[in-house]
Amino acid sequence: MKSNFIKIAIDSIKYWYLPLIAGIIFIAAGIYSFAQPSESYVALAFVFSITFIIAGFMDIVFAISNRGELEGWGWHLALGLMTLLVGIVLIRHPEISMLTLPLFVGFTILFRSAMAIGTALELKQYYINEWGTLMAIGILGTLFATILIFNPVFAGLSIVIWTALAFIFIGAYSIYLSLQLKKIHDIPKTISGEMKKKLDDVKLEVQKEILDKLKSNQ
Repeated sequence: MKSNFIKIAIDSIKYWYLPLIAGIIFIAAGIYSFAQPSESYVALAFVFSITFIIAGFMDIVFAISNRGELEGWGWHLALGLMTLLVGIVLIRHPEISMLTLPLFVGFTILFRSAMAIGTALELKQYYINEWGTLMAIGILGTLFATILIFNPVFAGLSIVIWTALAFIFIGAYSIYLSLQLKKIHDIPKTISGEMKKKLDDVKLEVQKEILDKLKSNQ
């Protein structure tokens, strides 16, 4: 079975808790927006920018650290770079308008939600039963992101409320993802030392055979 999410390897996922921290930060930003609806949008833009910068940095570290374990680590890296870039743009332009900010936030959350849906399908291949919950979170995140981009005053709710809801759902996705990564992280611990040695020996034999074939073709 081929997977684009995680390589079948004896190495465990590194820094699985980084998405957890990022998720908590996203949810905190969303709750703050709910609690302070009268704050100026410029002030909220600053909160959002700090959230994006921290989350983006964590995504980048997570992706680079797991480039040997994650098949799709490049997508995680791209997500981190995009999130970090949006945060930097927002913090450098605090005067950004209420018309422009939903587009920055909406497209970033849309990309994260799309990754949540893709990740859910990959987790399904690993027989992780909770993949459906992650799929639902991704779909809801996509819904909120779409509303932010195309119709931010939908149902009479303010842009701030929709942005807060989107942040909370994407935070829930990050937290849930980290918990599933934790399960995969713990799997190698259940493999016996003898089996790990056999896996290492097989890898070495494959590498040796590939080198021998390359030499014979020269």
